[in-house]
Amino acid sequence: MTYRASACGKIILLGEHAVVYGFPAVAVPVAGLRAKAELAPADLPFILIAPDIGLTSALQDLPANHPLAFCVRRTAEFLGTGIPAARLTITSDIPPASGLGSGAAVSTAIVRVLSASAGRSLAPGEISQIVFDVERIYHGTPSGVDNTVIAYECPVYFQRGREPVLLKINAGMHLLVADSGVHSETRSAVDGVRERWQSDPARYEDLFRRIGALADIGRGHLENGCAQPLGITMNQCHELLRAIGVSTPGLDRLVDAARQAGAFGAKLTGAGLGGNVVALADPQDLERIGSALRGAGAVAVYRTTLESV
Repeated sequence: MTYRASACGKIILLGEHAVVYGFPAVAVPVAGLRAKAELAPADLPFILIAPDIGLTSALQDLPANHPLAFCVRRTAEFLGTGIPAARLTITSDIPPASGLGSGAAVSTAIVRVLSASAGRSLAPGEISQIVFDVERIYHGTPSGVDNTVIAYECPVYFQRGREPVLLKINAGMHLLVADSGVHSETRSAVDGVRERWQSDPARYEDLFRRIGALADIGRGHLENGCAQPLGITMNQCHELLRAIGVSTPGLDRLVDAARQAGAFGAKLTGAGLGGNVVALADPQDLERIGSALRGAGAVAVYRTTLESV
């Protein structure tokens, strides 16, 4: 029998980088961008196939710290099952190294498909913990926000060391995600911020505190369905992210284009130094804003909607 599973991408609306230092963040799923995993029976040992990265390999031939191999082994360990004779094929719509949770989504899809094949239905919290273990390989010191929002697949208010709060939204929100075309390595961006924080802790802790405060304010606007005030909060957050050194002229150009075209707010999302920006807007303005983003250099623009719950 062949099993299939998928997992969404994610956007951090508010709280990047500060969340690594214990301050809150607000993150939401991107349902239209997904990683997919298919597990089919095979006569051979377990084979991993990931055409997007040119990988076809027996599991036994991959090193222990290979993220995909580690995810398979860690999931089997958690389930208490052996590694089946099977062929696992992984594909993804989510651009890698772009701040949209590509690695965590792939890991989540793998956990889901392996648990389904074992006749188990893991709780989102269990999936999140397995994926967090994989995230350590990708990012070194992950905050935990990516694996949380992707495993639960709903908006979350996240603070390290505390149970995530699943958010309910009173009115739908319409977002555009614009890809700058520049890959962003989370580990490099996080390490750079850490070095600057160590050199000037008072300044950076104040910036982190202010970013965390915006996450608290933005959470209320999101839950209440207040798009315009949320957009203002996003704009303020982007300026603080510029201050900690993770924006770039290209990202700023996209943010400015979205705002000038009528977005309620726009900011970089994820680690920065490339990757994506996110813009919040009225649905009737999305086409105009999308055109402005492409004109400002975006290589792709995605629409996503947060439905009211």
